[in-house]
Formats: sequence, C-alpha cells, structure tokens
Amino acid sequence: MTIDVVTFGCRLNAYESEVMKREAEAAGLKDAVLINTCAVTNEAVRQARQTIRRTRRDNPEARIIVTGCAAQTEADTFAGMDEVDLVLGNSEKLERASYGKVAEFGIDASEKVRVNDIMSVRETAGHLIDGLEGRSRAFVQVQNGCDHRCTFCIIPFGRGNSRSVPMGVVIDQIKRLVDNGYGEIVLTGVDITSYGADLPGTPKLGSLCAKILQLVPDLKRLRLSSIDSIEADAELMEVIASDMRLMSHFHLSLQAGDNMILKRMKRRHAREDTVQFCEDVRKMRPDVVFGADIIAGFPTETDEMFENTLRIVDDCGLTHLHVFPFSPRPGTPAARMPQLERAIVKERAARLREKGQEAVLLHLQSELGKTRSVLVEREGLGRTELFTEVELDAGEPGQFLDVRITGHSQRHLMAEILG
Repeated sequence: MTIDVVTFGCRLNAYESEVMKREAEAAGLKDAVLINTCAVTNEAVRQARQTIRRTRRDNPEARIIVTGCAAQTEADTFAGMDEVDLVLGNSEKLERASYGKVAEFGIDASEKVRVNDIMSVRETAGHLIDGLEGRSRAFVQVQNGCDHRCTFCIIPFGRGNSRSVPMGVVIDQIKRLVDNGYGEIVLTGVDITSYGADLPGTPKLGSLCAKILQLVPDLKRLRLSSIDSIEADAELMEVIASDMRLMSHFHLSLQAGDNMILKRMKRRHAREDTVQFCEDVRKMRPDVVFGADIIAGFPTETDEMFENTLRIVDDCGLTHLHVFPFSPRPGTPAARMPQLERAIVKERAARLREKGQEAVLLHLQSELGKTRSVLVEREGLGRTELFTEVELDAGEPGQFLDVRITGHSQRHLMAEILG
C-alpha cells in the first residue's frame, strides 16, 4: 500500500484530506493511513476510535497517523491508543515537513504527539489542489476557524480563531479547478459568513461570490456549504437575487427554533431573524431549498421550547435537516448545564428526523414535472441545482444533463433525460 486517507466530518475536512495526501506523497511517505477526525459530537470521536482499531487489524504493518479536530482537542486520547503511531494537529497535518520527518527518520515514540496551540495560528493558506479524488464537484476552502463561542461547540478549540484565505488566492484556485473540468465549486470553511473580517479592506462573503462569478465566467455552479444567516451581508443578498449560477440551496447553521434556547446556546440570532431571512430569499428565488443543522435536547429544553424548534421547520420552509442529538462536549459551557435524560434527547431527535422526512417528501412531490439540470456524481445518481438527489440511467460523473422529473422513491427523484 502507499497512502490511504480516511475522512470524518465536514466538507472542509474532505478538502484538507486531499491536501494531506498530496503533501504526504510529496514528502515521500509510504505505507501509511491518515485518519482525519471530527470532534463535533461524542459519537464522531467514538467512530474515529473504532475505525483506528479496525484499520490496525486490517493493516498491521502500516503507520497510522491521526489528525483533525478530535486529534487537536483530545490529543492524549488518541496518543493513548496502542494502534496509533503519530498524532498531528490541525495545522501540522497540512505541512509537508510533518510527513517528511516521518518518511526520513520514522516515528520517535517520544514525539508521538505533534499538536501546537491552534489559537496561535493567524493565517490560513490557500492550498492549490487539482481536484478531489472520486468527486464530481470540488470544495474550495475560503476560511477556517471561528471567533464565536457557542456554548455547545468544541470546534473553535479544534480550528482556532477565524482567518480568511485572500480573495485572489481563492479565485486562482477556482480557475484551476474549472480548467480541470469541474463545473461546480463549493465554498467551504468553518464559518464562511465571517469571511474577510481579518483581511485588508474587510471584504464580505458577498463580495467574494460576486468576484468569483465575474472573474470565472466558465464556472457553471457556485454553491455555499453552510451559512449563518444573521451574518449574510447585503452584497450576498444581491448576488442571490441576480446571478442564477449561485445555487438556490442554502444550508443554515440554525441549531434551534426557540429564543431562550438560542440565548443559552449563545447564538447571535432569534428565530424571527431566521424566518425573515428565509422569507427574503424566497421572494428573490422562489425555488429556493433550505437545509439546516438542528440540535435536539439541548440542556434545559422544555416540551414547549422543543415545539418551537419543531415549528420552525414549517415557519422557514426547511427541507433537508441535519439533526444532532445533543452531545455534551467536555470543556464547553453546555456540558455544565442541567442535562436532559438521554431517552428524551433521542425521542426529540427522532421526532425532528420524522418532521424532516415529511419535508423531504413534500419537496420531492413538488418537483414532479419540472425540468432540472443534474450534475452526475456517480453512475446512476446526480443532483439538481437544489441539491436534490436524482436517479439516472445514463451519464458520466461530472457531466451536466437536462432532465424532466418523472417520479420519486421517497428518497430520490427519478428523471428522464431530455435531448
């Protein structure tokens, strides 16, 4: 074997895994498995540990290098596993020198952990990549870290403070990917709506999107990974209204629909702000589809508070829900709050997922008879402009096809290819 990469978590991790593999190969590292972890929930950490054990059983001679957010926040946890050879921090994992040292000198047991203070990192490099292996769309990192301190979230301690990739570097990366045949680009980061606050002139995300669409005319689709709607700037709203190449699918960092819970989460918006944002965007782009992250069973959440969260699915017209049963992360304020019984947390998460499935079915039904452009992701499956999956009987990965929606399977749309 040469180098395998196992990725958990977000799109930013997927992008960084590509950079890691490239830098490790360039450094001459061989026979290694790089495991890029996620720290967002206890379950994510548990899955990473399980994968590490399985990887060692399957690859007894390989070097196992663990990195990512969980490695940054819980370095000792992973260093204490006999299966792990080396733990790298989130900054170190992107540096060729980290792998070059291993390739040349091996791994010294006394240096099993190489994790620096992530809060000392002040810049985020724009790593130029040629594409993402096995993917028909490409992710481009525009930002890293987060300056906010939501009471439930461990990620700032894994990623550090917010820092942005200069606009020119982002545009050069997108041009490179479009020249390599990618028709859809996803802008990704930890908190992309905070983009530019640390750059000269403090450009906003809207300005970045406008420049990308202006300077890369061959780009067919631009998509945003996840946004904090309260931080959506005026120019971003203008781009949403005026340029159809910015896809009208927006995933919201919502977390709850009750104002008291939002306050206890230390979020920056009220439920009314989110409802208004969705109404404003829907006026500009009537076909818009919203997704959202929602936490079920946050500490102190009463039945009435949960009902407010359940109702916001209808109030905002949400379609794709990412539901997280509350998971107390050590070191966060929410972990010290009065916790709900796990049975209540699980029951509320199940009700939210059921509500989400109802919303998906309504969306699938509403698509019948419509004409859509589908980006083929893999044999037999693609996605529309609205990020809805479509079953196909033809097409090559990376190809755009015009289709008519003919039915759905309760999970995917089905379509006939036009022309």
